[in-house]
Amino acid sequence: GDCVITVQLTEEDQVEDDVVFYLIFTGSTVQHCTSTRKINPGSLETIAPGHDCCETVKVALCASKEGHPVLVVAEESFQFIQDEAYDAAQFLATCAGNQQALNFTRFLDRSRPPAADVEFLDEKVALAFRHLKLPPGWNVLGADQSLNENSPRETLMHFAARLGLLRLTWFLLQQPGGRGALSIHNTEGATPVSLALERGYLKLHQLLTE
Repeated sequence: GDCVITVQLTEEDQVEDDVVFYLIFTGSTVQHCTSTRKINPGSLETIAPGHDCCETVKVALCASKEGHPVLVVAEESFQFIQDEAYDAAQFLATCAGNQQALNFTRFLDRSRPPAADVEFLDEKVALAFRHLKLPPGWNVLGADQSLNENSPRETLMHFAARLGLLRLTWFLLQQPGGRGALSIHNTEGATPVSLALERGYLKLHQLLTE
C-alpha cells in the first residue's frame, strides 16, 4: 500500500471534465475503492490502498457522471507483494511477550540507524501492522496475561520508544495492552516513557504522557 499508481487513458477514454474516475481493488476477502486525480487529459493518479494479504487482485477503472450509470472502462490485475516491512511487522507481532526475541531487537539500537532510515522504517512497518491479520486476542504484552504488570520485562512498546517510532507507537497504543505497557519497567528500570525522554524524542514523549 501507499505507492503511487498512474493510469494511462486511451484517446477514446479522455472524456469531459465532469466525469469522475475511480478504481476498485477486489481481493479474496477485502475490496477497496480509491478516488483518482487527473494529472493531464490522458493520465490519472491514485494511491494504492493497504491490503490484508499478499495476493493478486482485480482492479477495475470506473467512470461516473451525474445522471448516467457507472461505466467500467477497463480491468487489470495488481499484485500486493511481501516486502521487508511486512516481514518486520510479522516478526514483531509474533514476538510480543517473547523476551528472547525482544532482547534480540535491541541490536538495532546499538547500530543507531540514520534518522531517515528510522523514519522510513516507522512509516512502512506501521502501515504493514495496520493491515496484518493479527490473531484473535492478540495483545501488545504477549499471550501470557498472567504476568504481573510489575514484572520487569521488555515489551514491543519499549522497542518502538527506543527507536523513536512515532507511528508504530500510536498504533500499539490503540491495541489491547498498549496503555498498560507504558508503566512496565524493563530489566534496566526504564519504561517506554522514560526511554522516549532520555533519547530526546519530544513528540513521542508528549504522545505517551498525554
